[in-house]
Amino acid sequence: MKHTIEVLKIEECVHSDYIKPKSMYYLHNSVEKRWDIVDTHNSVAILLYHKDLDSFVFVKQFRPSIYVKNHDGFTFELCAGIVDKDKSLIEIAKEEVLEETGYDVPLDKLQKISSFYTAVGFAGGRQTLYYAILDDTMKVNEGGGIENENIEVIYLKREETVEFMFDESIATTSGLMFALMWYFKTYEK
Repeated sequence: MKHTIEVLKIEECVHSDYIKPKSMYYLHNSVEKRWDIVDTHNSVAILLYHKDLDSFVFVKQFRPSIYVKNHDGFTFELCAGIVDKDKSLIEIAKEEVLEETGYDVPLDKLQKISSFYTAVGFAGGRQTLYYAILDDTMKVNEGGGIENENIEVIYLKREETVEFMFDESIATTSGLMFALMWYFKTYEK
């Protein structure tokens, strides 16, 4: 079935340095519709595997939007960051790994996995996913993020990962789940 969509207008709702809530008015098959959206930055995310520890390296941080849902708010996530600098995606990925986890990964050790859209029901930012193998020689500081970020670096043993992935009591992200599934499909055949 063919869909014809014509954007009528997009209105900005409030000001933010990171997001711009808007209402989009459009015609879909000649029917006028309205949908609230959030104009967001694109992002990068990095699946990190520490070979010396046989562990994945994640970050744990507080997310107010999750707190509203589960009254805990702490999520286990991939190392990630928004694309808001005049740098290449891979350079931003390298910088995020250093800031959040304390590992200085050479650019040539970051492997692009894929890119996809996130939060498609309201935002639709494009996330580019990378993979890197860490070792002890790359650790240069404790990580934890910058400024007001409060990021905890988490090491999860590879053999515990599948159980972790399907434990619904743990707040994870779809990007983390996708990345781990990619890893197990690629490396655990």
